[in-house]
Amino acid sequence: MSSTTPTAHTTTAATPLVIPTSAAMTWLMGTTALAMIVYYFIGVEQGATAIFNGAQVHEFVHDARHFLGFPCH
Repeated sequence: MSSTTPTAHTTTAATPLVIPTSAAMTWLMGTTALAMIVYYFIGVEQGATAIFNGAQVHEFVHDARHFLGFPCH
């Protein structure tokens, strides 16, 4: 039998990720704009405020509309 000596494991402290404020604001504004566009097409795109003529967008997001609780009938 051979004897092995346990080795000591050293750990280092995790360094926090620092994001500049300008980059964080860019991501925040972009995400907000995208969320508002998605919200419009799922929840509002029909009737008098419709951007596109016809019911293609309405039918495309119809199930998502019901899943999220938007009435559409």
